Amino acid sequence: MIPKLPSGLDPDRPGPNDSSTVDPPHTLSANEILERLDVALDQGLDETAVAERRTRFGFNELQAAPSTPWWLKFLAQFRELVVGILIAAAVISGLSGDWTDTFVILAIVLLNAIIGFLQEDKAERALAALQRLSSPMAKVIRGGALQTVPARDLVPGDRIELEAGDNIPSDARLIEAYGVRIQEAALTGESVPVEKRSDAVLPPNTSLGDRLNMVYMSTILTAGKARAVVTATGMETELGRIAGLLQHEAHESTPLQRRLAELGRILVFVCLAIVAVIFALELYRGRSAGDVFVRAISLAVAAVPEGLPTVVTLALALGLQRMVARNVLIRRLPSVETLGSVTVICSDKTGTLTRNEMTVRVIYAGGQWYRVTGTGYAPEGQFVTGLPGGEHAEAEKTIDPHTTPDLHRALSIGLYCNSARVTRKEEGEEAWQVIGDPTEGALVVAAMKARLEPAGERPFFELPFDSDRKAMSMAYRSTQGGAEMYTKGAPEVILRSCAAELRNGESTPLSDTRRSEIAQANTQLAAQALRLLALACRSYSHTESQQFAESEMVFCGLVGMIDPPRDEVKVAVARCRAAGIRPVMITGDHPETAAAIARELQLATGDDRTLTGHDLDNLSDEDLARDVETIAVYARVSPEHKLRV
Repeated sequence: MIPKLPSGLDPDRPGPNDSSTVDPPHTLSANEILERLDVALDQGLDETAVAERRTRFGFNELQAAPSTPWWLKFLAQFRELVVGILIAAAVISGLSGDWTDTFVILAIVLLNAIIGFLQEDKAERALAALQRLSSPMAKVIRGGALQTVPARDLVPGDRIELEAGDNIPSDARLIEAYGVRIQEAALTGESVPVEKRSDAVLPPNTSLGDRLNMVYMSTILTAGKARAVVTATGMETELGRIAGLLQHEAHESTPLQRRLAELGRILVFVCLAIVAVIFALELYRGRSAGDVFVRAISLAVAAVPEGLPTVVTLALALGLQRMVARNVLIRRLPSVETLGSVTVICSDKTGTLTRNEMTVRVIYAGGQWYRVTGTGYAPEGQFVTGLPGGEHAEAEKTIDPHTTPDLHRALSIGLYCNSARVTRKEEGEEAWQVIGDPTEGALVVAAMKARLEPAGERPFFELPFDSDRKAMSMAYRSTQGGAEMYTKGAPEVILRSCAAELRNGESTPLSDTRRSEIAQANTQLAAQALRLLALACRSYSHTESQQFAESEMVFCGLVGMIDPPRDEVKVAVARCRAAGIRPVMITGDHPETAAAIARELQLATGDDRTLTGHDLDNLSDEDLARDVETIAVYARVSPEHKLRV
């Protein structure tokens, strides 16, 4: 018997984000979700339960919109009113015996349809090729045994195993989580991995990006291990809901289509008026009705601009070819002209305006500020004294970290207390990739810019990161026979655990004054929406790991990083403004981060506002229409919010 599933799992109930939803999975404890799904933690589902649930819920795959037959796509080229007028004119010309005009008009209409059909079919095939992805696998417990099955075979209630590097195969509620961090940029737009907890029980209206006890299809587990139970599959997942929204998007005519439709109506009126006037005058002069009708129709047909559709189609086709040369795919031919009518561009942040590559921007070490140049994962950049945009920019100078012991030590800790790797997959600026946590990858890249190399040996002791300690430590054997423990974590936590500070390469007691100055530096960096980490170390004369502790450490510095804007975006924003186009950012990332990027790109200026998804829910359509011109950034929003805006 199939259990009564939580809302969002049952296709007859509202979706997981519906305001009327009762008990969505993130509002239930781990034990409650297991009980509701009628699944045992250690045994999972048996094959009978799997078969029953697959019959009810189907396979765990996104359903494509029903494909339109090619002949319907071809007939769609004739739906414009102007084309209909031309076909009517051809028919009338044939009935009146003027076969030359009939064949010419029909040839023009057919050529126009063939050009439009071929161009749109080519774009559709290119988009289909982009959407074809490989089918992932999933590790699942069924009948008490661990199995590896195609992700499409998962059903609600399946108990899955997850570890670092896995693509999440479906929406699932965490049952056990150990140092889990999920990269959710593809779904929520948040540029840094999100820490997840299995013990969290959240309110029903918690936004998608803040559901710490859930993992979602097509996101990536960058660190830790977890056990989870599948709560939604296929089109019931958050990704499936987005696909459904796109499939049911209402068709909207382009400005050119609206103008051509208006022209068609004018032509119909003009032609009918011509026929009526000529018919009345000729009858008044005493001519026969049949002769008068033929003349009136001939004049009406002559008034129709039969070359207009072909000229328009050819112009759009040439524009489309130019856009293709710039790596732009356009699904519908009239959309080429739409680009010229744009007054507002709404863009996502992560991966579009930014690189989706965490980059160290600032390091505070030994009481000094150091700015790190270069963006992305390419290990190319320099170290410059001072803060970005500081008061004494003229006094900035490039320094060598190898001659600056405090900076060198901070970079070394970031490199050694690290599980990520940075590799080069091909030539070019964007040819570098991080394997592991993007935040840790940023620390490796910063060290590589200083020409530092990872330790040849692996750490013999490690304290993994967890959300309670908010720290991570690794210990290496030193050449003197003892050990060096390197630690990184949340600044407030690390600072409390330090008794000394590294100054000019020497360990000095950490006074209350210096603690206040470091806390102020932390606040200063946080105001720039940077992701902050503190670095510390401790030396041991022995290698007895059971005595290692994250206490009495030496504070070595702060690191501030961010997912930086793409180099070309600031120029593009300026060009948009010069052309009278208003750029707007819509992202699922945090408001502070989104606003900081918007200010850096000059996308938000003056009195422009930042609005969150929660604020948007409390805003009526009338108020939104009134205020929309003053809102430059929408943050922490869902797909429904994007469509509403």
